[in-house]
Amino acid sequence: QTRSLLGVFEEDAAAISNYINQLFQAMHRIYDAQNELSAATHLTSKLLKEYEKQRFPLGGDDEVMTSTLQQFAKVIDESCHAVLSTQLADAMMFPITQFKERDLKEILTLKEVFQIASNDHDAAITRYSRLSKRRENEKTKAEVTEDVYTSRKKQHQTMMHYFCALNTLQYKKKIAMLEPLLGYMQAQISFFKMGSENLTEQLEEFLTNIGTSVQNVRREMECEGENMQQTIEDLEIASDPLYLPDPDPTKFPVHRNLTRKAGYLNARNKTGLVSSSWERQFYFTQGGNLMSQARGDVAGGLVMDIDNCSVMAVDCEDRRYCFQITSFDGKKSSILQAESKKDYEEWICTINNISKQIYLSENPEEIAARVNQSALEAVTPSPSFQQRHESMRPALQSRPPAVRTSSTGSLGSESAALSALSLDSLVAPDTPIQFDIISPVSEDLPGQAKSSGQSGRRTNPFGESGGSKSETEDSILHQLFIVRFLGSMEVKSDESPDVVYETMRQILAARAIHNIFRMTESHLLVTCDCLKLIDPQTQVTRLRFPLPNVVLYATHQENKRLFGFVLRTSGGRVESHQTAVCYIFESNNEGEKICDSVGLAKQIAFHAELDRKASEKQKEIDRVKEKQQKELNKQKQIEKDLEEQSRLIAASSRSNQSSGEGQFVVLSSSQSEDSDLGEDGKKKRESE
Repeated sequence: QTRSLLGVFEEDAAAISNYINQLFQAMHRIYDAQNELSAATHLTSKLLKEYEKQRFPLGGDDEVMTSTLQQFAKVIDESCHAVLSTQLADAMMFPITQFKERDLKEILTLKEVFQIASNDHDAAITRYSRLSKRRENEKTKAEVTEDVYTSRKKQHQTMMHYFCALNTLQYKKKIAMLEPLLGYMQAQISFFKMGSENLTEQLEEFLTNIGTSVQNVRREMECEGENMQQTIEDLEIASDPLYLPDPDPTKFPVHRNLTRKAGYLNARNKTGLVSSSWERQFYFTQGGNLMSQARGDVAGGLVMDIDNCSVMAVDCEDRRYCFQITSFDGKKSSILQAESKKDYEEWICTINNISKQIYLSENPEEIAARVNQSALEAVTPSPSFQQRHESMRPALQSRPPAVRTSSTGSLGSESAALSALSLDSLVAPDTPIQFDIISPVSEDLPGQAKSSGQSGRRTNPFGESGGSKSETEDSILHQLFIVRFLGSMEVKSDESPDVVYETMRQILAARAIHNIFRMTESHLLVTCDCLKLIDPQTQVTRLRFPLPNVVLYATHQENKRLFGFVLRTSGGRVESHQTAVCYIFESNNEGEKICDSVGLAKQIAFHAELDRKASEKQKEIDRVKEKQQKELNKQKQIEKDLEEQSRLIAASSRSNQSSGEGQFVVLSSSQSEDSDLGEDGKKKRESE
């Protein structure tokens, strides 16, 4: 709002400058050429008459000014005579020249100072944003914070003085146009003393009223200037805490119920395969859309539709307060960095209030847990699960080191360790290349037929009917992609993406050598259980790859349409020996998305397995507790029976003693043992 209002004021100042320059040129012609005074006076009158056609953005009392200038134009046009140069210089040219040379230049100077202060503030904010949260240096942090404080204060002070000058310009505009005209008329009156009969009382009253109006405007300007100066001082005192980049949360709490938010954010832009740059822009929400506006732009542009989108905290390039927004279809995402933790939480809460989907957590494990929980409760998967983030991948503690956790990540850390491997150590040299789809040699899951991949039965890729209902209904992820099979071959290693790259090179080279251009098009269905190749015409499952056996997947480094994965199978050319087969496909510009979908499926399956084990453990604990409770109830019942028996024996003993002497109660062997052992013995016996 402030930026838009500033643009209006600057546009108005430009219009004033343009108009004053024209008026100055017209009056200067009167001063320069006395012989051309008549023509210059006529031009001045014409410009005054055209004032009503000027469109000043702020408007104001244009009707009063228009009528006043129309009256001036009429008088000037009627008394268009030569005026002495000195009188014109003193009464007409001096005020307008002073306004042009002093006031308008002051506006331009303040604008440049404000621009420089804004650039210094941006540079300070950029340095502050680059502070590392892992290696904090208190001295560096204090210096950068002080720099942000100083630059922000300087920008704010410069901005307020600039706005004050723009506001004052509205009054100076009236004075700069009325005073020269008033001086012109006074010079005309002085010059034509002998023509005083032409100056009627009505005109004199008009000029007197104009002079009084100019004085009133001047006094009003001075009063307004004093008020604005006082306001500036008050705002400086009140805004002092806001100069800090990360204000005190106790004084400025986080608003979590916002539905609209605006402010500056740093947006990450990829500049290469692994490099990126950050650009600071003004972002705001409008009608369910996220908009951005760069400095100097007239209006904002659409960044993303945030209806039904997903937002999550990310750890990006050692920067703080970063979060990622992904569109509802998963095709577009943006990584943004907030200036402070307050803005960071407010942005995420605001987008959550708009989209109703949010995953806010500073711990990547919590993020993964919340994503998994939301996925398990959903009937159909949310497209937001296609987030490409390292923290969303399954943990590697229970997996071999060959598991690929990202389609492009971790290449740099592995390249050094794999640089010594030769191409022969990656791909078996005597392995033939299969250009047709052949079922992989693998052990199927329990309860499934080994011929499921070639059974020929019709398979609905969305698991709504047919024999695959029990298999697909349990999966919460269903992603379908159009792919073309290029070939497959056995590989020696499954510990590096270089295996996939080398397999791609050999298969493409073999196709070019043997002129093999035919490719089988299929639908690749990615679920939490397996990968399926489905015939697009008959919906018959051609191949089925169990997801736990997929140990590595990657896209081509340059051609993102190519992707492949390594399948670990049992058997092969040597019996009872695990082999690895690499399958290469071509997609429609979706190689990275397919790898992300496979990684997401493995992550969801991993967390589902953890949940299943936790559930089984909890059931086992419940069974043990139930068994202990039954034993405790049984012991209590035995104690109760023993107490009842003891009470009956005592009652029987008292009745026999009262009936006469010589009668005795004969105890059983167990009862006599209990009486001999005493109370401790009874308890011990009961417990046994």
